[in-house]
Amino acid sequence: MGIGTSVFLLALGGILAFGVSDHISGVDLTVVGYVLMIAGGIGLAVVLALANQRSRSTHTTVRERRDFHDE
Repeated sequence: MGIGTSVFLLALGGILAFGVSDHISGVDLTVVGYVLMIAGGIGLAVVLALANQRSRSTHTTVRERRDFHDE
């Protein structure tokens, strides 16, 4: 899940939780909205944590030098 997907889930969840007043039998759209918002928030936190971890990684370059002396 990327940043875009997480933001989409947050937006969709907010719309369902706060903007929709329709009723579907057996489905509480407010709860579905809250669940989507929680999933989007967790996804965003995970993506940002992984991106932060990648930016702190170090790369080491190993150079080998061989000098040959004729005797």
